[in-house]
Amino acid sequence: MKKQNSLKQYLLLWSTQSLSTLGSGMTSYALTLWLYQKTGLALETAMLQICTFAPYVLMSIFAGALSDRWNKKLTMLGCDLFAAMSTVAVLVLALTGRLAGWHLYLINAFNGLMNTIQRPAGEVAATMLIPKESYQRTSGLRSLSDSLNNILTPVFATAVFSFGGLSAVIAVDLITFAAAFTVLGMFIKIPEPQSAQKEKTSLLRSAREGLSWLKSKPVVLYLILFLAGINLVASAYNAVLPAMILSKQCGGKAALGLVNAAVGAATLVGSMIVMAARKPKDRVRMIWLSLLFSMSTENFLLAFGKTPLVWCIGAVCGWIAIPYMGANLDVILRTEIPENMQGRVFSCRNTLQFFTIPVGYYLGGMLTDKVFEPFMQGKSGTVLNTLFGSGKGSGAAMLFSVLGLAGMAVCIVFGILLRKYKWSEDG
Repeated sequence: MKKQNSLKQYLLLWSTQSLSTLGSGMTSYALTLWLYQKTGLALETAMLQICTFAPYVLMSIFAGALSDRWNKKLTMLGCDLFAAMSTVAVLVLALTGRLAGWHLYLINAFNGLMNTIQRPAGEVAATMLIPKESYQRTSGLRSLSDSLNNILTPVFATAVFSFGGLSAVIAVDLITFAAAFTVLGMFIKIPEPQSAQKEKTSLLRSAREGLSWLKSKPVVLYLILFLAGINLVASAYNAVLPAMILSKQCGGKAALGLVNAAVGAATLVGSMIVMAARKPKDRVRMIWLSLLFSMSTENFLLAFGKTPLVWCIGAVCGWIAIPYMGANLDVILRTEIPENMQGRVFSCRNTLQFFTIPVGYYLGGMLTDKVFEPFMQGKSGTVLNTLFGSGKGSGAAMLFSVLGLAGMAVCIVFGILLRKYKWSEDG
């Protein structure tokens, strides 16, 4: 299949998968609100993401061997089907009044396992369908759909939830899944990489092959570890954000929706910049500069801001450069990694880059509930109240200032490590 023709198939795949992601995001958003309203604890809602990412991190390093060995399309279809079955389980439990937090933890863990297997297959499938010269533009398209989903998810989820309850949100999720599953199954042909790994190589040996390739490319390895440090801060941010905004006197569900919409709007603009931008002379430097700007702005505006407007400005500063960062990283990875090795290498990358996410979610939730919120309750009338506010949510605001300093420290350290590396298509 010629890649110019397969690009059309990729665009069809991307559009329908994005629609399905919107449906899944609506369910996730509704369940997060449901659980926080039920418990009032940041750690309880953070556990949803911890359970999602824990199996993903633990098993990703082996999933690439299976991805390189298995048919990509069938792998994606199978994982999507099992994930839909878990959504049906949530619907049944909700309709019978038996839904509890521990059900969601188990189901999220199962979905995380499915995503572990599906993601490397999807990455390789994208590489096989996209012409090399379109890597940056298609990365911008993926960021575009993500940003639209960030904008639409809280709006649609809140509207559907208010109209028909949790069961209506899940019904929308299942409808979008059915559309994406049908298109992938009937209309998308995904070619297999030449010399794909079909032999019965052990999973341990395949994982070692992926790690060995990364060791031979220090610039790629350093970038992955850089993102791991950023993910630690970003996942703690995600755990703290609902706790602060839902608890603040000027916050609430509407304010949280506004901030999430601001994130979506920022990434939407950033995605358009990616699609219009020329190739940079040094993609490594652009990755570093994008993350430094994000880490040195958003967390501090959330920490010291007292109104939803300031929080939204922080969200824009934190996310507008992320699509540009992601596009540059995507081009480097897809260009550097051989097609027949991508499943193994992407899986090793997933383990190394994302293992900090469940740690960050746990630390964010635990530090909010056990350290910063209790600490701030005893600081009435002090300068800390002037900086971070008073009452519930002030401890979370203080934690955002710590996350801002931590994010800047990560950028400085890896800026030193990466300063001798330069990457462009021209060599």
